[in-house]
Amino acid sequence: MVAKPRMTLSLDLDNQWTYMKTHGNPDWESYPSYLDVAVPRILEFLKQRDIKITFFVVGQDAARESNHEALGQLSAAGHEIANHSFNHEPWLHLYSPEQLNEEFEKAEEAIERATGVRVKGFRGPGFSLSTATLNIIKNRGYDYDCTAFPNVLNPLARAYFFSKSQLSDEEKEQRKALFGTFSDALRPVKPYQWNLEQGDLIELPVTTMPVFKTPIHFSYLVYLGSYSKALANLYTRISIAMCRVSGTEPSLLLHPLDFMGLEDNTGLEFFPAMSMPVETKLALMDGFFGMLQKSFDPLPIGEYISTIDNRDKLAQFKATFAHDQVPA
Repeated sequence: MVAKPRMTLSLDLDNQWTYMKTHGNPDWESYPSYLDVAVPRILEFLKQRDIKITFFVVGQDAARESNHEALGQLSAAGHEIANHSFNHEPWLHLYSPEQLNEEFEKAEEAIERATGVRVKGFRGPGFSLSTATLNIIKNRGYDYDCTAFPNVLNPLARAYFFSKSQLSDEEKEQRKALFGTFSDALRPVKPYQWNLEQGDLIELPVTTMPVFKTPIHFSYLVYLGSYSKALANLYTRISIAMCRVSGTEPSLLLHPLDFMGLEDNTGLEFFPAMSMPVETKLALMDGFFGMLQKSFDPLPIGEYISTIDNRDKLAQFKATFAHDQVPA
């Protein structure tokens, strides 16, 4: 039998308070959490399909003792644990190098205490990325970054989010790079390397549809499914075909809200498809996974990165971003 091409699956474990914080709801400061509901549900879904993935954990959640049982279940089940920052601020690219070092150190220590794992991978909150962040990642010995999101709909997603938010003009300015910029869509969908002062660093982008650069992460598929299951399934099949034809081994992104719905009373009604019943949403997710697993073998990001041969043949890019901070 001919082996199927591989794909990677990861989940940004954004908690209830992180969405509220980005949305401008001051009640986030009490750190409301749905991890005790979401984590067991997600793990059961993955167990039924015999899949291991990468979980990007927020350090602030790991620092809270009340979350340790839920987070400990992730590593106990054999999933990869990675870093999703400490404070989950999508304006991470505005941090100074000193602030970034502190952010990474706090997240690494908290995540290791909660899960027993020393992280080796990073994804920025809200796809926030800068040259300074990449240098910190490299200097701290990480194996990879996977923040890049080459998506032509980034500006539209940000505009939709702002229209539903409680943000002031100042806060919107702070979040103006949320989800990434249109120029980010010009970056590749396949793995490449950043050329940094301390050497090269592998970037595994969140895959968007080859050529068209439209999103194919699960939240977007569920959003389409909230209007038409047939449309969502057709879009998924087209995305799979485009990846196969272009030789793209997709790196697909999950969120806890892909497994949560109306009955969970999260207070996150502004998020697309959160009025959908849980059973309906899980049925959609089951269909998406079924189609993907027929075409690809899923595995965690770290395992995939470790098998990349001939890294010197990967495309090389100098790390430059329009919002990079100029040292004083």
